[in-house]
Amino acid sequence: MAKHEGELASVLVAERTLEEKKVRTKKRNFQPFILGSLLPIFLVLSWEVLSRLGVFPAYQLPAPSTILATIQKMGQDGSLWGHVGITTYRVFLGFVLGTAVAVVLGSFVGFYKKAEYLFDPMIQAFRSIPSLAWVPLFILWMGIGEPSKVTMIAVGVFFPVYLNIVSGIAGVDRKLIEVGKMYGLSTFQLVTRVILPASLPSFLVGLRSGLGLGWMFVVAAELMGASQGLGYLLVLGQNTLSPETIIASIILFAVIGKLTDWILKVIETRTLHWQDRLVKS
Repeated sequence: MAKHEGELASVLVAERTLEEKKVRTKKRNFQPFILGSLLPIFLVLSWEVLSRLGVFPAYQLPAPSTILATIQKMGQDGSLWGHVGITTYRVFLGFVLGTAVAVVLGSFVGFYKKAEYLFDPMIQAFRSIPSLAWVPLFILWMGIGEPSKVTMIAVGVFFPVYLNIVSGIAGVDRKLIEVGKMYGLSTFQLVTRVILPASLPSFLVGLRSGLGLGWMFVVAAELMGASQGLGYLLVLGQNTLSPETIIASIILFAVIGKLTDWILKVIETRTLHWQDRLVKS
């Protein structure tokens, strides 16, 4: 009897410990969200109060409640989802296209030194060209339809992804490659088992940087005769002297851009779970 009571007590202690561990894990998961929300909430509340007190003129900087009402109105009449949807579609398509080209060219340049001498100087020169400088050329080549807009975004995505792939491959520890050769790995096995995993962190950082630039380039892309999209809302707000429409569009860019970056960050964290990272207190 005493033996069974002891076993039952051990089970209860184990269950209690497991529950406490789950509670601590939930707290750790929510802590970044809570801390990250403090500053935005403080800024929005201060902005609302100062706007209502007349410190910020309504024709220059409307109150957050006015901007929220503008977004709600667009959501009710259905125009909001059309603008958000077409902009997200353009960014996604440009992101996929730019990443695909960057992976192919970046891998080639990273693996072969002569390819770096051949392609890298020209690519670095193109990287220095401002985004708006491409607008008239793409309009001349492809018109004002979707191909020119998607190509514009793909150009913005290409450069950070390319640079991080080349840097990641070039930064692989030579000792790892030598160990792989000692174990008799073929070139293909060396690439898939050693070089690609070692360069993966840099590649994932490049993806996040490329996606961020994709959201920046979509504004320039939607200046090219767009009739729908968040960039179009910016121009519409400027032409109609509606600062609430302009700021609503900017806020939507920030929210959707942050959401897509969060998705990539989750993918990065789960993909690189094997890394022994420094935990900040």
